[in-house]
Amino acid sequence: MPSLAFSAALAILPLMVGDIRSDWTREEVKALFALPFSELMFRAQSLHRTYFKANEVQISTLLSIKTGGCPEDCGYCPQSAHHDAGVKAEKLMALPAVLQAAKAAKAAGASRFCMGAAWREPKDKDVEKVCAMVEGVKALGLETCATLGMLNTDQAARLKRSGLDYYNHNLDTSPEFYGDIISTRMYQERLDTLSCVREAGIHVCCGGIVGMGEGDDDRAGLIAALASLPVHPESVPINALVRVEGTPLAGAAPLDPLDFIRTIAVARITMPKSMVRLSAGREDMSDEAQALAFLAGANSIFYGPRLLTTPNPSETRDRALMVRLGMTPMILPCEAGE
Repeated sequence: MPSLAFSAALAILPLMVGDIRSDWTREEVKALFALPFSELMFRAQSLHRTYFKANEVQISTLLSIKTGGCPEDCGYCPQSAHHDAGVKAEKLMALPAVLQAAKAAKAAGASRFCMGAAWREPKDKDVEKVCAMVEGVKALGLETCATLGMLNTDQAARLKRSGLDYYNHNLDTSPEFYGDIISTRMYQERLDTLSCVREAGIHVCCGGIVGMGEGDDDRAGLIAALASLPVHPESVPINALVRVEGTPLAGAAPLDPLDFIRTIAVARITMPKSMVRLSAGREDMSDEAQALAFLAGANSIFYGPRLLTTPNPSETRDRALMVRLGMTPMILPCEAGE
């Protein structure tokens, strides 16, 4: 006989027909998490195939253009000035070095180049320098993404004029658990930055981190917060905590890989048209876990040996896995016309 949890989930959930909703309740999201694994995977893969080619993956490269010295106290981050994780504060990279890295990323197969700076919020003069980077990277035929901390309306508009395609600003976790991880920035401030980005006409990249000691309800709360935004983020990175010595979360308990896969699947179901990115933590994932993540609806990865300051699988390992799985890099419209 079906379990009580399964029966309850089926009672609350409609059949998945591909409707785009921004009114997901936490109870509905929790019901998705409660589905038997095979049922959850079937629903996620069915919706994935409605909106995307099943075996394509979008490849991005992430470069830290300004490392360390961040005044925020995010418990997971080795770049925080509050933690002794061995990351030295550095100045903003020079434009030629950034463009050289972007050229190398494109040659390695990346279609999107993401630039991250360890700031709480950039100064206007810093935004101008980043805009020059955006313009240069765009000229190479790559999509551009930046994550610079909190933005105001004018800064978002300036980045849009430079040609920025995506802005990343994660919610990190549920509103209720957020205060256990960060005290220097409020949840509403993150939402305010997302509003500035959206109003400027820049695509939103917004997701979170699992494995920080949160409970099942908090994972549901994170996905519900993302899926109830007025417009779903075009890109949703799901990160598995990378436990870094010197950070408060270095001793966090390892995350059950199936809990991570469930989070990917629920993100795909609730935000079916979004790119769901398999992000930080892949270095410690088995090939089998990554294969399940793709089956659950992930269709984007970061490519290259590092994600800001933490390790990432080598390009050789990623290429070998994609060949084994029969997956191919996603071709962007601008590339198809070249």
